[in-house]
Amino acid sequence: MRVGYGLVGPRRERHAMPAADLDALALPIGDDGVVIGVDADGRPAVLGINRPAPYEVTLIGGLWTAQVLALRAAATGARVAVETGRAQVWSGLAQAAGGGQQCVTLHEVGRVPPQGASAGSPVLVIRDCGMRPPRGRVVAGPWQSVLTLLPYLSPTAPRLLQQSSLVGVQRVSPDEADQLGRLMNLPRGAVESLPTLGDGVTLWCTPRDRQFVMTQGTDAETGLLGAARRID
Repeated sequence: MRVGYGLVGPRRERHAMPAADLDALALPIGDDGVVIGVDADGRPAVLGINRPAPYEVTLIGGLWTAQVLALRAAATGARVAVETGRAQVWSGLAQAAGGGQQCVTLHEVGRVPPQGASAGSPVLVIRDCGMRPPRGRVVAGPWQSVLTLLPYLSPTAPRLLQQSSLVGVQRVSPDEADQLGRLMNLPRGAVESLPTLGDGVTLWCTPRDRQFVMTQGTDAETGLLGAARRID
């Protein structure tokens, strides 16, 4: 399994330095993005959601993980628009995020207005619309990524998985794991592990690579959202 398999931000011109000076560096070098957790070796896993090209993400998992991603995206300067039919579970987060600035906004299903995303004001749209999310009015575009949350594998999942650049899968039933294995061409070992994943663990997949990531809440995130959980 390869590190840096595609969970990266916009590519920028690299700075060069002599190889002999590398040992003097005390901080890890990586691309811009949201730190979504650590991999199996304890290294940071970064999701680059602020991109100059459309970026679709599907997460088959729990509300807790989606909300942590929303908080961390807002902390990087992105505006977060949440399309949801259960505003009550997002309202506390929307009020707490941004230190008084309205960086997380809530919208009814099908009523997300144009966001005016730009390089200086990137946007993450989170679609929390249940098992059968309708086609969104606001779609992915330059500097505007879309994350669709599915609580479980649903009839709409094959379409969403096919159009997504990145797919996250948390704990699912053995039957769902088998279906996902066929849809995403997962190795048998990954399929067998999906029903046993702990809370906060996600298998992130691109068309070419896959990586297990453990997301742990900070003290502030845990105080607001509670402990990591798969079931809402």
